[in-house]
Amino acid sequence: MSHTPSAPLSIAPERVGRIIDVLSLISVGEFSSERTTIDIRDQDELAALEETLNIFVRELASTRREHEEALTRLATSHRELEEKLATIDRQRDAIRDLSTPIIELWDDVLTLPIVGVVDTQRAMEMTERLLRRVVQGKARCVIIDITGVEVVDTMTANHFIKMVGSARLLGAYCVVTGISPVIAQTLVQIGVDLREVRTLGSLKEGLRDCFLHLNGPGASAGPHR
Repeated sequence: MSHTPSAPLSIAPERVGRIIDVLSLISVGEFSSERTTIDIRDQDELAALEETLNIFVRELASTRREHEEALTRLATSHRELEEKLATIDRQRDAIRDLSTPIIELWDDVLTLPIVGVVDTQRAMEMTERLLRRVVQGKARCVIIDITGVEVVDTMTANHFIKMVGSARLLGAYCVVTGISPVIAQTLVQIGVDLREVRTLGSLKEGLRDCFLHLNGPGASAGPHR
């Protein structure tokens, strides 16, 4: 059986050049339909390749748009998450300030009323804030009031002792007030030595004691505002 060879396909050079141009454009990220769509005019064997290339470019452009949209959504989510984390940090700082306020009761007299449980982390934060206020305000007296602390164990008592010692190193006279009879019995039972710490029953007594300290030898006639 004889086979008649088909006539060679005659392709205009500009059509091949157009295909090359489209491939070059998409290789550098250019997917605009105006520049990457091949206008098919001749329905020949090359037309199938041109149409396939058009479909490929459209799908590639669609995939890239979806990818860019996903990146935009991801960036937006990231910004929103950062804003929420920043808000949480601000709220945490506000809660910490509210839970451990440092109040100036009188000239040169600061008080730190403590409420709730005192763990190591909270004790460190309270001590840091207290010492910073002592330095900033040049406070001469500090009253640490533990009326709102229901349970004092050995670790909690040691936190207070260290807090008092740190304030003393900065030159502040320190008083611990608000020790209830139950806490006093507990401290005696667990053997906590508070002989180096000035302790009084109430905040009022602590403030009076600070006045006596401020009005000692060489001090002014009395506390004033």
